[in-house]
Amino acid sequence: MREQAAIRIEPAPTIRAFTTLGYGAGALRSPFQAPLATSLASRGAAGGWSDPGRVRGPLEAFDLEQLQMVGTLSGNAGSFVLLRAGDAVHRLRIGDYLGRDQGRIVAIDESWVKVLEIVPDGSGGWLDRPRTLALKPHS
Repeated sequence: MREQAAIRIEPAPTIRAFTTLGYGAGALRSPFQAPLATSLASRGAAGGWSDPGRVRGPLEAFDLEQLQMVGTLSGNAGSFVLLRAGDAVHRLRIGDYLGRDQGRIVAIDESWVKVLEIVPDGSGGWLDRPRTLALKPHS
């Protein structure tokens, strides 16, 4: 090994200095989140309850799934929906409350009743959730 001539090694290449670029979008909203205006608008009322001092009705102790529409009544006093809860039938009108999620009757038809519930959105706000109870055949 000592008899071989030394091999000439080329010098290491010079490394160019790269200019760094700043990331200017770090303070901006994530593209995976809703815009703030949309997010705040969808939250609704801060407390969710339209009138916390209101006396709750007997049908607000039931889940909406436990209520069954059995008919309607119409007359000079307006339209009413007949809902069965357990063994009793209750007469309600537009504006009456039912269900555990602050459900309020917003429309009555011969074959259905529309209810608007207020439910938590999971982020500290509230959402309006429309529901429909339909008249069951042979009720």
